[in-house]
Amino acid sequence: MSRAHAELPDGDLVVLARAGKDGGRAYAAIVARHKDALYRLILAHVRDADEALDLVQDSFVAAHAALGRFDTARSLRAWLSRIALNKCRDWARRRRVRAMLARVLPIETAAAVADDRVSDEAAAIDRESLTRTLAALDALPEGLRTPLILCAIEGLSQSEAAEALGLTVKAIELRVRRARAALRGATA
Repeated sequence: MSRAHAELPDGDLVVLARAGKDGGRAYAAIVARHKDALYRLILAHVRDADEALDLVQDSFVAAHAALGRFDTARSLRAWLSRIALNKCRDWARRRRVRAMLARVLPIETAAAVADDRVSDEAAAIDRESLTRTLAALDALPEGLRTPLILCAIEGLSQSEAAEALGLTVKAIELRVRRARAALRGATA
């Protein structure tokens, strides 16, 4: 980061980065200024240093793409933090989906689905399996799909899902069991 950029407030750096006339040095200064704070924030949420580094990078890429929408009268740190937290939520959602798939797919395929670092061939098979599972999930009646999504993907307890849907806990338990059985049959 150049000395001139280091002394500029965030709003001025954003204006320069939007203009793009300084070869990206203004955005590099933004990254240098905020990367440590975003890394700490993300690491506190994902508890994995490698994933946190990836999510910091994803956050800055997303921020760069959305820089035109940033209101320079607001706090850049807060805006970047919101983007980072959204990336953490997306990451957690993907993990919940993988965990849910591991529970509904046959036990032989669960290990491959849960592994983030799979071979290209395994990734293609996983994509095909995921496509089948998502299609089967879409084909479920709403009365089975929604309780399954609330409990297995969104992480609500059965009592929370029952409250949200105005049903009994026993009805939620039965619908989740039926939805999982239907998914197992559809993805077999």
